[in-house]
Amino acid sequence: MLTAELAAELKAMFPEIQVEEQDVHPLGNGGKVAVYPQSEEAISKIVKYAHQNGKKIAIIGGGTKRGFGGLVECADILLSLANYSGIVEHAVADMVVTVKSGTPFQQLQDYLAEYNQKVALDPAWPQYATVGGVIAANESGPKRLGYGSARDSVIGLRTVYPDGTVIRSGGKVVKNVAGYDMNKLFIGSMGTLGILSEVTIKLRPLPKYESLVLLSFQTGDIDSIRSFAVQFLDSMMEPVCLELLNPSLAERLVGQRAYTLAIGFEDVESAVHYQEEFVQRIQPPNTTIAIFSPQEARSFWNTFYQIGPNGANMKEDGNTVVEAVVKIGVVNLDVLHILRESELLQDVCHVNIEAHGGLAHGLCQVYIKGAAESVTAAIEQLRATAVQRKGYAIVKHLPLSLRRTIDVWGGKPSYFFLLEGIKTKIDPNRILNDQRFVGGI
Repeated sequence: MLTAELAAELKAMFPEIQVEEQDVHPLGNGGKVAVYPQSEEAISKIVKYAHQNGKKIAIIGGGTKRGFGGLVECADILLSLANYSGIVEHAVADMVVTVKSGTPFQQLQDYLAEYNQKVALDPAWPQYATVGGVIAANESGPKRLGYGSARDSVIGLRTVYPDGTVIRSGGKVVKNVAGYDMNKLFIGSMGTLGILSEVTIKLRPLPKYESLVLLSFQTGDIDSIRSFAVQFLDSMMEPVCLELLNPSLAERLVGQRAYTLAIGFEDVESAVHYQEEFVQRIQPPNTTIAIFSPQEARSFWNTFYQIGPNGANMKEDGNTVVEAVVKIGVVNLDVLHILRESELLQDVCHVNIEAHGGLAHGLCQVYIKGAAESVTAAIEQLRATAVQRKGYAIVKHLPLSLRRTIDVWGGKPSYFFLLEGIKTKIDPNRILNDQRFVGGI
């Protein structure tokens, strides 16, 4: 069916839903026609229409993850959740909130701040990223050490299945142990199993005080960083993050071209100051230390969460510079080797690399800029280094043309047959986000 015909049919069938024809996007994962439902019922109707008429649906929230996975340039329908947002229910005393999936993450945090509460997650581009998108990608940031991931925060979901039926998993109370934890089936599935319509999340109180300690290792001695990290991790301190910045990223964020450890504390003021003093007592020689106040710390993180490319703002401008983001998971202290390798690759592959990694949870984010061939060469080398250390590397952002030449998921895992079986059972016609997940699911 031609685009104009499809748009006309959708407008006739769903007059209450906004329908627009779409241009091709350089990151792909788009649709010939975009629809903007404002209710769960409308989402269900559109999905049921696609199921009955053999149409493919691509799902988009804020668009920040448009370059994350996916081999399809245009599906038939781009289902946007931009007009589907808002708080459904907030149990202040129980510290639980239910929110529509298209709600921008920062909008939710601003609302909760009025009640001295927050969602304990720290995704990139929170002003654009939607709650549903963060959950569907199981995204987390440097504060994963203290906060955990989306899997740890979600206690209930409402999901529109590929045939248009709506199911509920989990519940609205934190202590819910009845049956299987179906939530985890959808969290991180990249929208390939269902469209999240409502998300119920457990909350935390806002910290009474927070600070950020920046410890810069002027000599770049990896062994010195390792020794400090081991000593710190063996202590009784409880940081929310222990994130190492490579020299390129540290120069951009704090003006010092040196490996810099960002140590975040959130607690009552006296406990935070005690932990700051502990870091000062064990500060290695040939290092410099800076302690940011709560306001300075928040400013730092606001800038930090905008390091990488934002798929929502990307346009085709003829620029030959390619941007990529690689997520690497290794044993926690092997982060040192990943960041060291990323520094060496800048000269070897003729690219610019900024990188950071958690010395407690082992997750790294590597941001690469350069010519297409150079970027793909750097990705392959980083993946080889990760695999050598029994880790993995996933490409979280890359233009569509390059995603078709390199497996962004790094091959099929040994348990792929389980993923494929679940997809076949739930979405046999591959209606939702086709080829967006591992192994082309």
